Amino acid sequence: MAKLDDLVAQARKAQQERARSYREQALKILPWICGRCAREFGRERLRELTVHHRDGNHDNNPPDGSNWELLCVYCHENEHARVEDSKLEKSGQSTEVKPATHRAFEGLGELLKKK
Repeated sequence: MAKLDDLVAQARKAQQERARSYREQALKILPWICGRCAREFGRERLRELTVHHRDGNHDNNPPDGSNWELLCVYCHENEHARVEDSKLEKSGQSTEVKPATHRAFEGLGELLKKK
């Protein structure tokens, strides 16, 4: 079990080092602007700017940055959600969202009247 833990730890460390290096490269060659919403980022908020791999392959990191685009954390999350949604649509599974039925504040008015 210890060997497996070591292997997983090494793989995570290697992935973090790769991510750090391509992020640093991307920040050097690309403008600090979100590629979707066009929000500009200064040094103090640069942590909110992420590197998105256009082809989805995090190991495809050409030095010219042709597979990268900088996205703010919100647009990056939205981009990945769109990919997941399209996978569901292609598989034929329903993406219809059912309305919530839980009423978190039901009865709150009565409880407040008692005070």
